[in-house]
Amino acid sequence: MATNYVLIDFENVQPSNLEVLKQHPFKVVVFVGANQVKIPFDLAAAMQSLGDAARYIKITGTGKNALDFHIAYYIGELAAKDSGAYFHIISRDTGFDTLIKHLKSRGIKIQRERDLAEIPVVRMSTATSTDDMVSAIVKNLAGRGQSRPRKVKTLSNTINSLFTEKLSEQQLNSIVRDLEQRKYIKVNNGNVSYQLPH
Repeated sequence: MATNYVLIDFENVQPSNLEVLKQHPFKVVVFVGANQVKIPFDLAAAMQSLGDAARYIKITGTGKNALDFHIAYYIGELAAKDSGAYFHIISRDTGFDTLIKHLKSRGIKIQRERDLAEIPVVRMSTATSTDDMVSAIVKNLAGRGQSRPRKVKTLSNTINSLFTEKLSEQQLNSIVRDLEQRKYIKVNNGNVSYQLPH
C-alpha cells in the first residue's frame, strides 16, 4: 500500500484534529516556523501518540515563503525515495498550487487540503452519505493527475484502498456506476476516462 505523507504548514494551519490520522497509516511532518516558539499541548500529545510516524521540522531562517520552500524540498526528497507515495500538504496557502500542478504532471500524487479532515481517506472513514463518499473519491482521483486508473478493475481496487473497511464487489460496482451517472468517468469496454473538476 502506498505511503501517505502529511506535511503540515504550521505557520498557516494549526490543526486541532490530528487524532483523525491515528486510524490510518500516515507519516506526519509538522513544519514549524523559525519564530514559532510554542507548540500547543494537544498537538504535541497527538504527535507523540503517532510515535515514529510523526516528526517536527523547525525551519532555519525567516522570510517570505521560507517554510513553503522547506516543504517543497522535503516533498522532492521523499518522492525520490518513495515514488509511489501520496503527499498531502495541509495549508490554506494557494501558492502551493502551481508546484502541485507541476508535480502531478511528473506523476507525483499530491494535493493540498486546508484541514486534515479533507484528506480523502479520512473523509472516507467519516463519510455519512453517498454524496460525501463520491466527493472524497473524486477529490482523490483528481489528485492523482496522470496516474489515474485506466481500467475499471484498477479503479475499483483504488476506491477500495480509500476505505478502512473493505467494500464488497457489489458496493464497488455501485460506486463506479454512480461516478459514471454523475459524469465524472466514462467506461468503454472496461477502460475508464475521466472528466474531473480541477
